[in-house]
Amino acid sequence: MQAISKRFNYLFRSTKGLVLVAIALIALVTAIWGTLSGPMVEWGVKDITVQVLGMKLDPAQREGRIIMLYHAIAMAVVAIEVYLITGSVPMKPYEQSTINATITAGYMTAMIFGLTFAYFGHNFVFHGLFLVGQSLVFFAGILLAAALWPWRKEFRVRGPEYAHIGTVDLERVAFFVMAVSTLGSAIFGAVTGSYWGNGHQTFLAEDLIREPFKTPLQRAIIGHLHIMLTLVAIALTLLVGRWLDFKGILHKIAMPLMIIGTIIITIGVWSVVPFESIAHTIINVGSGPVLLASWLLVAYGWRKIARERLAELGIENPTLWQRFKATLHDPLKFGALWQMVFMNFTVTIVGIFMAIKLDEIFRVWPAREERIALTGHWHILSGIIATIILLYYADLAGLKGKIRQWFGWAVILGSDLAFSAVSLFETKRLYVSEAEQQPLVNWTMALTDVGLGLVMAVLGGLMVWRLVDLFKREGRWTEELEESALPVPDEATPPESLQAQEVAK
Repeated sequence: MQAISKRFNYLFRSTKGLVLVAIALIALVTAIWGTLSGPMVEWGVKDITVQVLGMKLDPAQREGRIIMLYHAIAMAVVAIEVYLITGSVPMKPYEQSTINATITAGYMTAMIFGLTFAYFGHNFVFHGLFLVGQSLVFFAGILLAAALWPWRKEFRVRGPEYAHIGTVDLERVAFFVMAVSTLGSAIFGAVTGSYWGNGHQTFLAEDLIREPFKTPLQRAIIGHLHIMLTLVAIALTLLVGRWLDFKGILHKIAMPLMIIGTIIITIGVWSVVPFESIAHTIINVGSGPVLLASWLLVAYGWRKIARERLAELGIENPTLWQRFKATLHDPLKFGALWQMVFMNFTVTIVGIFMAIKLDEIFRVWPAREERIALTGHWHILSGIIATIILLYYADLAGLKGKIRQWFGWAVILGSDLAFSAVSLFETKRLYVSEAEQQPLVNWTMALTDVGLGLVMAVLGGLMVWRLVDLFKREGRWTEELEESALPVPDEATPPESLQAQEVAK
């Protein structure tokens, strides 16, 4: 009994355990529900899954099922980021434990009962429990925002090398602004959800691209989709900065940019309903500072990785080639930053080009082609976010040596191969006509399947490793369980002392 209790405490009370559970659940849902689309349909795997599990897939309810599935996965991703925030940003222990417990109960309840309602018969008790889970996730967000309040005396700036105004830590302000923006943007979608069946019908955002008139509720849902994904990316960027100990002059420039950009983007998205004509202009203005802040983080991170590796090798005057090799030495940290750069090629540039040439090129295409482009655009961004989280967790899990190298490069190369192929597929009408497109479609889909298959394979290996370790009496999980909680400084503790405590941690 004691052995079960210790493992339960590890899985549901430690940061690494909570992240592991959430990733495992996302991987399980992805593996099962992934058989319902793509080549799995052609191979007959979908029919087996539906028959074995007893799923009820009414074609008329497809949009509703997809919405439930997206929310189930998205809330687990948000929970992972919350765990990483409570585990890396100083706060009081009772705040950390309360936030983690609340969001764990929330996302699990929403995931289990939401998917049960959507795919296994419409028992509305399960739908009610799905809403209860979402409410708990939202309440956890309120608790997180309160814990992140940046003007608390006990959580002042860590040191002069970090961005600050007076004793206020601007990085903490950025986390706080992100949390508040997320809460407001969640309400943005929830209000529309309350009108389902009463003036609002289920739809997928990509289905409305050619509609000349959209209702305020439809515009709210489209805005909700975009802002939530953006805020998840912003939160992850801030977390990667904590992971790499982002500081110095670049940090002092990046944090104000991140704060200002987040606020402007949020205002732009919220104004989609009353002022749709200017909302996208506001959003584009806000995206600039956020992108610039991420580039500053990449510049700092790559330089730090190279410097530390060269110092480890004892090379004082490295050549350009030695610097390049040193930067690539750690695929987990390098990869997390590289994915931010890669995103600009497959998401940002493609999105800007679509916006500029929308009427001239894309609106001339059949609606199906534009729909494919938009769907691929959103899914690539979601996938890149997922790969960064995987690389981050692999470092937390303690992957070392050749396994660290193989895992990191498999995730980077596999995902980038898949996302590059999807980018070519979604813009294929620029290169080939419909009559000649089949060869391009065939090999881009094949490369996508190979790349994503590689990522899923190494993820499966990671999950098996952690599962086997969990059954060991003195496995790695015992060391992670024994790790102490975050330091809780006294109000009189100077910033230098707090920084020293964090370094010791």
